[in-house]
Amino acid sequence: MADASRSPATDHGRQSGVLLSILSTVAFTFIAYLTIGLSLAVLPGFVHTNLGMSAMLAGLAISVQYVATLLSRPHVGRMADAKGPKRTVMTGLTLCAASGALLLLGALASSWPWLSLGLIFLARLALGCAESCVGTGAITWGMGQVGHHHTARVISWNGVATYGAIAAGAPLGVMIDHHYGFAAIGAVSLLLPLVALPLARLKRATTVEAEERSPFRTVAARVVPYGIGLALGSIGFGCIATFITLFYASHGWDNAAFALTVFGVVFVGVRFIFGRTINWLGGYRVAMASLAIEAIGLITLCLATNTHMATMGAAIAGLGFSLVFPALGVEAVHRVPAHSRGSALGVYSVFMDVAMALTGPFGGWIASGMGYNAIYGLAAVAAVAAVILALVLQAQAAREASMTKAVPADS
Repeated sequence: MADASRSPATDHGRQSGVLLSILSTVAFTFIAYLTIGLSLAVLPGFVHTNLGMSAMLAGLAISVQYVATLLSRPHVGRMADAKGPKRTVMTGLTLCAASGALLLLGALASSWPWLSLGLIFLARLALGCAESCVGTGAITWGMGQVGHHHTARVISWNGVATYGAIAAGAPLGVMIDHHYGFAAIGAVSLLLPLVALPLARLKRATTVEAEERSPFRTVAARVVPYGIGLALGSIGFGCIATFITLFYASHGWDNAAFALTVFGVVFVGVRFIFGRTINWLGGYRVAMASLAIEAIGLITLCLATNTHMATMGAAIAGLGFSLVFPALGVEAVHRVPAHSRGSALGVYSVFMDVAMALTGPFGGWIASGMGYNAIYGLAAVAAVAAVILALVLQAQAAREASMTKAVPADS
């Protein structure tokens, strides 16, 4: 009878239930990042052309969001642990709606350029905090819903929701702006989270652990090495996202956007097809293999002599980078108690934000002296360094595990 209860149909139903629960949670991530994507391609043009501001201020209007995300992540992690991920996600959706309202007001105040720019900056700050809340909260909520042994699947699907939403939001935002104007971007950005909020309220909350929380400094110390590995692996992604257009232009090539599309399609496809390999092989092995593949793709880009070779390099880099975040993230959250995993995710995610923020100015400095090909060569070196770091962390974790097993025997 026990064997009958574990029939293939039962297992399939259980797995389907887990997947449905994960998807219903990361759907809030999709809404938040769709809101981010809507204004991504059109906001700089509005600030520069409609408001008559400098290109620097147009760029700052985008980057101020990432500053807010970076600064708010540690606090949001502690909030998810103490107040619960459901409240954290709902706070993030509320901030998304506030950002949309401020963006709408900024568009309507375009006759007063500095007032409009101030409202837009406030909207971006709110959106950066919303990104922290929904991103960290949804992963923590998903882990609480389906169990920590499905952590890799939750993080993987959350990444699919993130990049899929940005990929869908950017062209959708361009279309809305073209047909209805920039104010419509603000209106849609206000309505989307307002629709999602009641759905989040109806979804079951997870239990907040009542145990005494680990000091934030202790959690950070355990997670930082994994965050450094993530940052080293993220440099390649940052270089492709930031410099691929200029890289193509420096060689007189066309269709740089196609390389970005290929990178994104491969990235999402790997998450769909190979996301569960982290549970089968372990985070360390998947991270090392992924980072090595990413390094090969970046070297291919560095040595590219035509668009076909460059596109192939971007595809290989996307293949490798896809599982870096969840693979190292699984091992990072396993280093801390269950009641501190929101804080761990907050600290861990900061390192990707830092890598993305530093890649632009540092990569530009490298390109000015050595050319754009050199950027991808140095990014490949960073990925190889991340492989070595992951190997060291795996060895350290194995030693600690063997020592833990030895304690009862010695006693």
